[in-house]
Amino acid sequence: MVASGLPEGRGLDLGCGDGLLTRIIVQLVGPRDLVGVDPDPAELAHARQTGIYSALHEAGGDSVPEPDASFDWVLSNSVLEHIDHIEPVLAEVGRLLRPNGEFVFTVPGPDFHACLRGPMLPGASRDVYLRRLDDRLAHRRYWDLSEWRSALAVNGMRVVSAVSYFDAAQVRRWESMARVTAGVLYTLGGRRQQPIEIQRRLGLRKPGRHLPMPLARSLAGLVAMRLNHAPAQPPTKFGCFLIKAVKDPTLI
Repeated sequence: MVASGLPEGRGLDLGCGDGLLTRIIVQLVGPRDLVGVDPDPAELAHARQTGIYSALHEAGGDSVPEPDASFDWVLSNSVLEHIDHIEPVLAEVGRLLRPNGEFVFTVPGPDFHACLRGPMLPGASRDVYLRRLDDRLAHRRYWDLSEWRSALAVNGMRVVSAVSYFDAAQVRRWESMARVTAGVLYTLGGRRQQPIEIQRRLGLRKPGRHLPMPLARSLAGLVAMRLNHAPAQPPTKFGCFLIKAVKDPTLI
């Protein structure tokens, strides 16, 4: 592991989207031999414009068209929580990683809901608010660290470090911005389409708009630093995890 949060060697950006956050990380840690994969061709078109990828594949995370053991590391930012059937994707990561290769990923944690401010109207149901928010965000899981350890171990990967990030104030800042952007679009769309689809239909979709730039830069800086030397954190609630696992041949 080098001094940054991304190793040397060939890497896969799993669910690369528009590539903006990964481009910020690459600017911090230096160029990498990087392949991107995403099922959305429109997002891949944006990712291609970043110039950071040697190749881009239009494919799901469970069917990446690359040979076994062809990557030294895999990065996945805020993707795994959206996948209905996570097991085939984790199995695919295990297949693609070389022995001792690293899997670095970010996901919302079990305290995500607790960090939210909740409904603004007096008397409104918090439970209903959270269900609607999860539906809009397409969040399928808020696993704790033990659940990630178990799911990864089945696929030959061992968690070596985990850092919590985005405290309640940061999560609520994102929540406030989302109320007047994606939240409004989702309501206008009759809750039948995801905000990204509505943005495209209205001609509003631009790369990098899924995460406010200050938060994107904060997250990129966290990924860019060495996880094993992350600063100690005060006892508080955080909305998300940054987890690093390694492909452990002894688990296979």
